[in-house]
Amino acid sequence: MKNLLTILFFFALSTLFSQNEKLFDRLQAIENNGLTFYEVDGINISSQTLNYKFTDKKLKKVYRKYSIKNKDKKTVDTTLKYKNYYVSKTDLITENLTQNSSYYFLESKDKRTTIIQFGSINKKDKEFERKIVELVMENKIPQKCYNSLVIYNINFVGRKIKLGNNCHWQNVNNVQCPYNGQMNWSVHKDLKDAENTIEQQFEITKSKKGGKVISEEIVEIEFEGTETKAKKVIYDFTGITSVLVSMSGGKTLTIYYVASEVRDNYVSCVLSFWNNDTITKNGLAPLLEEVMKLKQ
Repeated sequence: MKNLLTILFFFALSTLFSQNEKLFDRLQAIENNGLTFYEVDGINISSQTLNYKFTDKKLKKVYRKYSIKNKDKKTVDTTLKYKNYYVSKTDLITENLTQNSSYYFLESKDKRTTIIQFGSINKKDKEFERKIVELVMENKIPQKCYNSLVIYNINFVGRKIKLGNNCHWQNVNNVQCPYNGQMNWSVHKDLKDAENTIEQQFEITKSKKGGKVISEEIVEIEFEGTETKAKKVIYDFTGITSVLVSMSGGKTLTIYYVASEVRDNYVSCVLSFWNNDTITKNGLAPLLEEVMKLKQ
């Protein structure tokens, strides 16, 4: 009986380790001035520890910092081993898209207050959130998941791409290279989730009031060596005054929405460039050519 329990224990540990490794293959992070940002499965996560004791009086200041109001329901998640309060919010982006936000206010090991925030569209997984909370609180996210603030190369789904230091992060897995294009991506646990994320991002683009979609078509591409299809969209800013337009100097933005399998991973990716960016003879900006080709 003792031997059987030992076998079951090590089997459980092995399964948990394997699950974590798969998660760490998808998870990417960036640290910046005391804030850590994470991205996985199309979910945006952030964590921060503030120099406030975990008391009701001090928490009121923390709530204000995170725009948590008195009317917002605060509950205790009894499954977590840390003192905590939990807040959940939903906001309607469009008729079909709902922004889900979760806030975990937790007591850290040094008796300060740690805040872990989750943002996702049209999905919510409480067990996943608890898993991330534990990994963050126990400092169990491996160094391989973290990216340098200064970009010399990026980890694109397990392949390092050299970019030099002219590019910069807009967010985790979101890189912009002036006059050479921009792309953001996420690694998902299955293709359906990647496809859903792409459709959601396209709907968000269509709902923006700063311009309009003037063309939309499906095109054949090669994405990281795999033949697939992409949604190509031309977004027009003509006559629009905005910070984005004034910074770029462009009038139209060409956007490709891709969901594909890449090296046994499932990826959603949005790639774009302005009409006045550098365009190669193949019709793409240089950054986009690092990962995709147009099929003739």
